[in-house]
Amino acid sequence: MSIAKVFIANRGEIACRIIRSCRAMNLKTVAVYSEADADALHVAEASHSLEIGPAQVAGSYLNQDAVLAALRVSGADALHPGYGFLAENARFAEAVERMGRTWIGPRPKTIEDMGDKERARDIAESAGIPVLPGSARLSPGDTAALAAAGESVGYPLLVKAAAGGGGIGMRLVERAQDLQTQVETTQNLAKRSFGDGTVYLERFISAARHIEVQVFGFGDGKGVHYLDRDCSVQRRFQKIIEEAPAPELPAEIRGAICAAAMALVRHVNYRGAGTVEFIYDRESGAFYFLEMNTRIQVEHAVSEMITGADLVAAQIALASGNFAPPEQNEISASGHAIECRLYAERPEKNFLPSPGELTRFDLPREDGNLRIDTGLRNGDRITPYYDPMIAKVITRGKTRGDAIERMLGALGEVGIEGVSTNLAFLRQVLRDRVFREDLATTRYVEGESYKPEKAGAA
Repeated sequence: MSIAKVFIANRGEIACRIIRSCRAMNLKTVAVYSEADADALHVAEASHSLEIGPAQVAGSYLNQDAVLAALRVSGADALHPGYGFLAENARFAEAVERMGRTWIGPRPKTIEDMGDKERARDIAESAGIPVLPGSARLSPGDTAALAAAGESVGYPLLVKAAAGGGGIGMRLVERAQDLQTQVETTQNLAKRSFGDGTVYLERFISAARHIEVQVFGFGDGKGVHYLDRDCSVQRRFQKIIEEAPAPELPAEIRGAICAAAMALVRHVNYRGAGTVEFIYDRESGAFYFLEMNTRIQVEHAVSEMITGADLVAAQIALASGNFAPPEQNEISASGHAIECRLYAERPEKNFLPSPGELTRFDLPREDGNLRIDTGLRNGDRITPYYDPMIAKVITRGKTRGDAIERMLGALGEVGIEGVSTNLAFLRQVLRDRVFREDLATTRYVEGESYKPEKAGAA
């Protein structure tokens, strides 16, 4: 199980992030790239690289045959999937293991169980974790029981893709007359995105905070958590600003949420890094299981900033059999961390992507309280083929207020030309009274208290 070379089945920021940990562990890396990414930063930083197909993800980063063919000739001992693309594809994980390579991630069966969001709800419930009222799955064309299912769950509700994740394949329905249209829309999107058009309905909590726990299971029913995060500032169910620990969360709720996350880790004998996500109802004080993501998360950096952990290195060490399990009492928070996702997009145009060339790309200098994760350089292009995230800016302060002020200072040093960005939007959120004092809910961005169109584009 010794690992000397890691194959990275991903691109951009997360590929560069994995390379950084591998380099610190004296491991060689293999990058893969599409035709559009031939000159990408992750390709330049890896020890070796292999082309896998055209710019379109279906022919490259999502093409299992192409990725496995590259793995076969790469000489790599192990594969790290990063997040997105094939990271939560159980069949792909099984194929990697059949090839005799080490899969750096949870067991394929766990990926399969947690990837089916309806099945994950049942597993969480069997572990004693509260779940929101929901329906049975609805296949495309299955409309006979739709109205009854909607009335049973109650409005407002979410239509959710059973195979979805990361906010993709979700629609909010506030009125019964809109249910059929939104179900059909979600089913079509789910079929295109995940190859599975089944959906289910779930009660929507209007005054909700999105709280999640960074867990790390040892694969034997034991594990630890690296504290909690708040990811409530979202647009179209996609996270924009994350922070750790979750601010102003009652101590008893924080303890109960972390305990629930670890109950799930034990229940499924979870292996490696993962995130258990919850909805916290500010009005009732109740919390409910949302989903489990069986991979490293985009926002893992804020957990690393406050705990000093390297979660990617821990993933690799566990997969290689050289992992020294920490005790829970060895993990504690040092200060408060905030992450802002800097995107090439237009907030005033419903966050439409803004592809183009980065004719200027200046970022602040990193230090112990400021971290920048990016897969781009000056002169690179933001293409329409992939997620338009430019960089993640992560700051830490002694207090939440300190972290916010440090973030405002860091964002003030960002200089980008050639594409529109959400930079002004991020600054406005960080200065907004609701974010600073009242704490945002998941409806903050589209709510009456905050209008993203005021932020314009920078």
